[in-house]
Amino acid sequence: MSIQSQQQPKQPSRSNKNQQFQDEEEDNKELLHSDSETIPLSSPFAPQSAVLDEDNAEFVYAAKDKVQIFDVESAGRGGAGSTVVPPFSWRKLWLFTGPGLLMSVAFLDPGNLEGDLQAGAIAGYSLLWLLVWTTIMGGLLQILSARLGVATGRHLAELCREEYSNWARYVLWIMAEMALIAADIQEVIGSAIALKILSHGILPIWAGVVITAFDCFFFLFLENYGVRKLEGVFAVFVGTMAFSFAWMFFDTKPSEEELIKGILIPRVNSKTLRQAVELIGCVITPHNVFLHSALVQSREIDIRNKGQVQEALNYYTIESSIALVITLVINLFVMTVFASVFYGTEQANGIGLVNAGQFLQEKYGGGLFPILYIWGIGLLAAGQSSTITGTYAGQFITEGFLKLNIKKWLRSLITRSCAIVPTMIAAIVFNTSESSLDTMNEWLNVVQSVQIPFALIPLLTLVSKQEVMGTFRIGPIVERVAWCVAVLVIMVYGYMLLGFFLSEVKGFLFGFIVCIGFVAWISFIAYLVKHGGALSSIMVRAPTSRGFTLATNN
Repeated sequence: MSIQSQQQPKQPSRSNKNQQFQDEEEDNKELLHSDSETIPLSSPFAPQSAVLDEDNAEFVYAAKDKVQIFDVESAGRGGAGSTVVPPFSWRKLWLFTGPGLLMSVAFLDPGNLEGDLQAGAIAGYSLLWLLVWTTIMGGLLQILSARLGVATGRHLAELCREEYSNWARYVLWIMAEMALIAADIQEVIGSAIALKILSHGILPIWAGVVITAFDCFFFLFLENYGVRKLEGVFAVFVGTMAFSFAWMFFDTKPSEEELIKGILIPRVNSKTLRQAVELIGCVITPHNVFLHSALVQSREIDIRNKGQVQEALNYYTIESSIALVITLVINLFVMTVFASVFYGTEQANGIGLVNAGQFLQEKYGGGLFPILYIWGIGLLAAGQSSTITGTYAGQFITEGFLKLNIKKWLRSLITRSCAIVPTMIAAIVFNTSESSLDTMNEWLNVVQSVQIPFALIPLLTLVSKQEVMGTFRIGPIVERVAWCVAVLVIMVYGYMLLGFFLSEVKGFLFGFIVCIGFVAWISFIAYLVKHGGALSSIMVRAPTSRGFTLATNN
């Protein structure tokens, strides 16, 4: 370049500018269906003329709070349109590790632990294989949730707000909040039971509820010192659960042969069918699907750089898989312990979170570290960690569906209050006996069962849309597998609902109300499926050399 050209750089002509802009527009149009649908403003693949102003854009995490992974030099090499994915780096995997850990806590909440111990006590080792496959199915859905959040830079609740009409998104929001409150009641009361165990019965359930509600704010306060600090707290919680339940596992000395057979050989019969259904229902929770798509945005990723997005998806898949393997091992510890100790005994049918520790104590006595307190410590870690993630999920759901741009502490206060008031009422009303708590737990499971289609269907609809995901839309094989998993999970939850209402519904008026609710439930599911065009999309898509294509009408 000459000195003159350096001093007076030539400006591109207006015609060149227009030509460049038209070329960019043509490239973006290639991502659209042939039926002239437009890319929404939320999509990172929208035309440059339609991109939102950064000052008005919504972000789950402020830029200063995000973990910086890609340095300026490496980011500059790639450029906005780069598709280059760098080689694997242990350092980057460590920096990406965290969101999957928080997500995996939902697989270890008190509801899951109760499902594990009841399945082990009643069905023995026979359902261990189902726990493995249910965790794999749940992991697939969570990885898709992470994919949605990374590729779009938005989380599921925000995208639902833009995807559906006003009435539909308000229904989705109300159902998500109800399911979250139901899950939070189980988690908080689980922590309260643990505090009662560890205090030798001095702290009643309601006092444990109050303590759990307020110490949740303390742990969330740690986020002000960086998201990595909060993730470190969760690592301690998961480590505590792993240590506690591993201690119990080796202390009870279960049969290795039965353990291996239970994992490898599928077995289920009429006597264990209910536990099998409940086990599936415990693992896949609605609010966790919303949560994971938001947590992955805690890392600084340029969604215009396809290489960075793909690299982030690779690392998130690895760290989520590792976290889920850890949760699977912990759940196997719990189920195996109660299978080896209580299967075939008189206590098997009456065991639950409240009396499980006492039954273990009666079997194994005291010692230097009484098994009662080991159980209590593990249960407390499960309850505390899942309560914090529940509060997190509540913030994202409320802010996403309602577009509330308020301060973080105020969001926490609102979402925590929405959950703690019904939890206090439940703790006072149902704390009269163990059977009352079991009845409450069944009703809470029903509330979550009703919500699960309204989390899975929007997730799979959005992650399959090219207008939303661009080149990161899932392929046809993954889409079919994901829908099969979703249908199976919804059918399992439907079976739970049918069995519950057949046994509980008495009287014409109550039965009529349940029938009306069931018709409305089915109708809304049909609306969501039809809105997304899921069935037709699955049938017409065919793989190509580039991974997928969408059949269109000429």
